[in-house]
Amino acid sequence: MALAQNPYARYKEQAISTATPEKLIIMLFDGAIKFSGQARKAIEEKDIPKANEFLIRCQDIVSELMNSLNMDFEISRQIYSIYEYINYNFLQANIHKDVKYLDEADHYLKEMRATWIEAAKLAKNPKA
Repeated sequence: MALAQNPYARYKEQAISTATPEKLIIMLFDGAIKFSGQARKAIEEKDIPKANEFLIRCQDIVSELMNSLNMDFEISRQIYSIYEYINYNFLQANIHKDVKYLDEADHYLKEMRATWIEAAKLAKNPKA
């Protein structure tokens, strides 16, 4: 992979390439939350092409989260269902250009992000 010329892009590439798996998952949540906010703004401004672009990015990120699960465990199947529901809300937001679906998706994204942060802390210090 060629390094980007932009210092910020180089920093992002470095952050991603050195991140732990737990941190990468949290970064995916951060990205989905960020793009969801941008989609909300685009919908409110009636910028349909931008809203579509940001919502597709949200769906791509949620798909990546779904693909990251180890389906050998029951908990993964339960998490997968939550991700499916989040993805459904992004799809509905894109079809209807309605932020009420973003409210629902954002709620679950933020809850899941907080859960992953706690899980990462426990993984680092199991005695905590």
